[in-house]
Amino acid sequence: MTFTPSNPLPGRPDYPFLLAVDHAVLGSPMREIPDQPWPAALEVIYFGMGCFWGAEEIFWRIPGVFTTAVGYQGGISPHPTYEEVCSGRTGHTESVLVAYDPAKVSTTELLRHFWEEHDPTQGMRQGNDVGSQYRSAIYWTTEEQSVLASESAAAYEPVLIDRGYGTVTT
Repeated sequence: MTFTPSNPLPGRPDYPFLLAVDHAVLGSPMREIPDQPWPAALEVIYFGMGCFWGAEEIFWRIPGVFTTAVGYQGGISPHPTYEEVCSGRTGHTESVLVAYDPAKVSTTELLRHFWEEHDPTQGMRQGNDVGSQYRSAIYWTTEEQSVLASESAAAYEPVLIDRGYGTVTT
């Protein structure tokens, strides 16, 4: 059964597992908590590029990225499990939270990695990983990020089409 807004899995009111605080590789906090706030200058953007584990590593290696974390975006079932997301009935995509200092790395540079490190033309898949959870997506948190994401899609799509990949599905 495929996801439609009329038949989502119900989800749950809270996370079904404990959430780690610190990033295992970077050592930075992956989420803000009262005794460990993030630096005020940080911005957050989320990217869906197929399986989140490989995508996360791309971003944690970029100077200026404060922290990364994997999770799910774009669905309507609250706090889904991996199995529920893989069922296709939550509406979620696997995504990577990227918290970054815009004085050290630009949103444009992060978007360049997004467009160049996966195939944004494959629709509900990425390589051999098939399903709606692997779709290409950008979830912005500021109006400037929204504008830059749209402009970058408009710039990359003609190049992808010329190279035989097809239209962007992000």
